[in-house]
Amino acid sequence: MNLHMNTQFPVTNNLIHLNHAAVGPWPQVTSDAVKKFAEENLQVGSKHYLAWMETEKNLRKNLAQLINATSEDEIALVKNTSEGLSFVAYGLPWKQGENVVGIQQEFPSNRFVWNSLSSKGVEFRQFDLENSPDPEQGLFDLCDENTRLIAVSAVQYHNGFRMDLNKIGQFCKDRNILFCVDAIQQIGALPFDVQAIQADFVIADGHKWLLSAEGLGLFYVRKGVMDKLDILQYGWHMVDKLSDYSVQQFELAQSAKRFECGSPNMLGIHAMNASVELLLDVGMSKIGERVIKRSKLLIEQLEPIKHIEILSESTEQRLSGIITFRSHKIANDELYQYLSKEQVLCAQRGGGIRLSPHFYTPLEQLEKVISRIKCF
Repeated sequence: MNLHMNTQFPVTNNLIHLNHAAVGPWPQVTSDAVKKFAEENLQVGSKHYLAWMETEKNLRKNLAQLINATSEDEIALVKNTSEGLSFVAYGLPWKQGENVVGIQQEFPSNRFVWNSLSSKGVEFRQFDLENSPDPEQGLFDLCDENTRLIAVSAVQYHNGFRMDLNKIGQFCKDRNILFCVDAIQQIGALPFDVQAIQADFVIADGHKWLLSAEGLGLFYVRKGVMDKLDILQYGWHMVDKLSDYSVQQFELAQSAKRFECGSPNMLGIHAMNASVELLLDVGMSKIGERVIKRSKLLIEQLEPIKHIEILSESTEQRLSGIITFRSHKIANDELYQYLSKEQVLCAQRGGGIRLSPHFYTPLEQLEKVISRIKCF
């Protein structure tokens, strides 16, 4: 695989892409894999479907390696983060009076689904993350003997605040509380270890830091809790012997494939497999170091600008790939429109402008953005 970053990410020749926290670009290998898959469909249809299945199997292994799952049997391929969160929320057999503890500032996907459990008599308790000296303790203080689950994002989408997942995971284990992590803003950007954080469920769509297509994500379910989830969808693909179409009685797959009821997204699978292989070849430790280096550079360059206020936490343990700032001289809308015209792809989030470079983002592009902000 050609890992020369200028070759793999020609997007850098066309604009300054600082929006990986929204939708990331594809690397060249991913584009090539999709083109090859499309050409194969055009020329010979599904003649090589068995080879496609091998790509699907390889993707599960690669994802398991990426997050340090014990095996690919703990990996399901789902449509998106919301679907995986719904599998947890509506798969658990709740008792009236139980509660879920989460964060008030979460992306809607990680609030709406837990709020909806009020119909089952389940309370969603939300901790206000703003201006908290100890957010993990704030979460813990909301827990009681009726807390069934803590559900948080690994990294907050609006300002990049990184949670101490190890601390939360240990708290949950000590109190027999389930731990669910929306990891869409960390996996692919920073190292992520499901065993170290002792997570029960982890979900992440592929279209952000994983540099793949929308419509396919990973759903990690720890083997020891898999049977705790009721099945919400049924179909031919969720059994171990899925090629026996005449079977009258079925048994659920012993792996996380039990959550995949129907035909797989083969196009998305070919795309994501190529992207994940690239990340693994580069190495997540190296990727994480480069992402943090870029975040630090943005902070160091933005801080001296008098009219700029950085809204992201700058301490090492809280840093991620997201840096959000605002100007006290220029309205967010005006600054955003200006940056867009300057071919800077960013977002308005969290009351400011959100920048989210990836490991391959040229440092000179970040310096160019800073110079644009200084001059505006």
